Amino acid sequence: MTSTFQYGANIRANGIRQHFLRYGGAGRNVVILPGITSPSITWGFVGERFGRNFDTYILDARGRGLSETGDGLDYSLDAMAADAAAFVTALDLEDYVFVGHSMGARIALRAVSRHGAKPGAMVMVDPPVSGPGRRHYPAKLPWYVDSIRLSREGCDQEAIRPFCPTWSDEQLRLRAEWLHTCHEGAIVTAFEAFKTDDIHSDFSRISCPSMMMVAGRAGVILPEDEKEISTLQPALRIVKVENAGHMIPWDDEEGFYRAFGDFLGRAV
Repeated sequence: MTSTFQYGANIRANGIRQHFLRYGGAGRNVVILPGITSPSITWGFVGERFGRNFDTYILDARGRGLSETGDGLDYSLDAMAADAAAFVTALDLEDYVFVGHSMGARIALRAVSRHGAKPGAMVMVDPPVSGPGRRHYPAKLPWYVDSIRLSREGCDQEAIRPFCPTWSDEQLRLRAEWLHTCHEGAIVTAFEAFKTDDIHSDFSRISCPSMMMVAGRAGVILPEDEKEISTLQPALRIVKVENAGHMIPWDDEEGFYRAFGDFLGRAV
């Protein structure tokens, strides 16, 4: 099958260099915001699929991939949300959709609720709903930091396999190759923000059509969380991918695509 990859590029927005990959080039604009240690290239297989029907952009969050990084950069949720809002403005995207995974879902939600982003729709894929006084996010910080340090020193896919035992060789190879681009301080800041930054108040501030995709085997979003969030945002569509862990496209790729249904205007 012909690749839908168009190009990778940098753009200056919100005062920093933001790097993205583009797939497809035609159809509704979709902006994918990956999770805490997922450079855009690791979402390339999703970009290829989305690119069949959508003009798809995968963004490197600051401190990851080829976007701006460094010890003095602000890695807070609000800084990353402001980046996402500035990114779509800089590219002059119209009728775009945010598709955010994990931390990226929190970024999308905050960009819409507090930073002026106005997508035509938004999909939040298994966002951490932890926060002050709430149940902790199930993952542990050493899982991220230890694997980043291995990659920074130089390692192959076999060194990464214990961290992601169900992933394919190609997925492990990409992670081993690119994980060193995740700034450790950025990851620690984002992880700690899962405990300190409560996103629940953001749900009531969104007005665009929105979906929340829940991983059935992750334990990130429990039934009681779904109930509370539905109270905060009654119009939110909630779908579950029953047989997937938190990394839904890696665990059940076809289930991930099916979960969108017709929400984006056509099938993924």
